[in-house]
Amino acid sequence: MSSQAEHGNELVPRPELTPDALREALAVVAPGRLDEMQARKDEAFAKAVEWQSLSPVQSWVLIWARDIEIARRPDLSARYAWAQGHLEHEDPGLAWEALRELSAVLDEAMKAVHG
Repeated sequence: MSSQAEHGNELVPRPELTPDALREALAVVAPGRLDEMQARKDEAFAKAVEWQSLSPVQSWVLIWARDIEIARRPDLSARYAWAQGHLEHEDPGLAWEALRELSAVLDEAMKAVHG
């Protein structure tokens, strides 16, 4: 795992982009998602064999790295939770703001992962 602490209050350091490092970090920040991670990994590897391409595995790594980035940073996690909770709000303006915020959080997390 890297030792970057750019945002403070991180629950764990940003993990390396390897399945083992991602699993280790997820076990700390969102242990309830470990079974989901394994199932998605199995699907990605099966597709990689079927398609004869590493693209599904690379996508799996990036998706989980992004999700872990959000979970390990309380600032992003709070913004993500707010956005998720307001996506279907009865006020269309608030629902639209939630959608923009969700997109911003996902973008910020992905940029952080790509370093």
